[in-house]
Amino acid sequence: MTDKELLQLIEQAAREGATEFDLSGKDLTALPAEIGKLTQLKKLILGKYQYNQKGYIVGTIGNNLSVLPAEIGLLNHLQELQVVANNLTSLPEEIVQLTNLETLYLSRNQLSSLPQEIVQLTNLQSLDLSRNQLSSLPQEIGKLTNLQSLDLSRNQLSSLPHDFGKLTNLQTLDLYDNQLSSLPNEIVQLVNLQTLDLYNNQLSSLPHDFGKLTNLETLNLSSNRLSSLPEEIVQLTNLETLDLSSNQLSSLPHDIVQLVNLETLDLYNNQLSSLPEEIGQLQKLRHLDLRSNPVPIPPEIWGLKELCQNPGDVSEILDLYFRVEDLS
Repeated sequence: MTDKELLQLIEQAAREGATEFDLSGKDLTALPAEIGKLTQLKKLILGKYQYNQKGYIVGTIGNNLSVLPAEIGLLNHLQELQVVANNLTSLPEEIVQLTNLETLYLSRNQLSSLPQEIVQLTNLQSLDLSRNQLSSLPQEIGKLTNLQSLDLSRNQLSSLPHDFGKLTNLQTLDLYDNQLSSLPNEIVQLVNLQTLDLYNNQLSSLPHDFGKLTNLETLNLSSNRLSSLPEEIVQLTNLETLDLSSNQLSSLPHDIVQLVNLETLDLYNNQLSSLPEEIGQLQKLRHLDLRSNPVPIPPEIWGLKELCQNPGDVSEILDLYFRVEDLS
């Protein structure tokens, strides 16, 4: 799109008092100052995700913006700003004037830091910073107390601020593909978390009070360095999916039976030589992956009705053998 065409679109949107404006996929390298005229905008899209019919992300439609003009701060009615799949290396300080923002998507850019002032966007409910180059977060990120969804995946984070624990309304937290070697103890204050993804970090332990996250339904700890689990993990009685694959676990807590709502338990590629007999009491289990462990199939598994609905059915049992890959 030429500069002239872009200015014409902006002028038309200003005349019409547009509340939504989608400029994704226009090959933009710059956004003119005239964007500040669209003071009625509630939703501005400069790059977005593509979804399939099931709601899964299948691609992006972006631009080539490396900066946003200071005039972006004039759009003080904005509730949603999407700048997915661009080349942003920084954010203008004026972005903090967008105090009505509830949704901010900045995925797939080249951000290495965030302005400290971003914590003033206290109405944010959904913040997507995935696939950037962030190595740290503002120390006062805990001021974003209305956040319900935070995606920090595929960055370069090695630690989280202690204020992280103040994000008590978070329901979904994505931290996969970072460089976290530990979690702040304050993370256990995120008592409304339902989904926590820590795949592919460098965690060797979990906070002692991890069991306080009692609303967790999905927990992904795959591809870390865990050699043991805190006993308190069995307090996560709402867990439906627990992924512990590709760690260094040699045993599981005997009280794992308390995770009565587990439907999926992935233990692939650990060092388990035995399983607690109590595993046979997890009656909701539908999927159990024990491959690449030096563990025999425990007889208690045959009592898991959801996993093996017809214990006498030879095909069911053989299928389980293949999935479990008995190495005894």
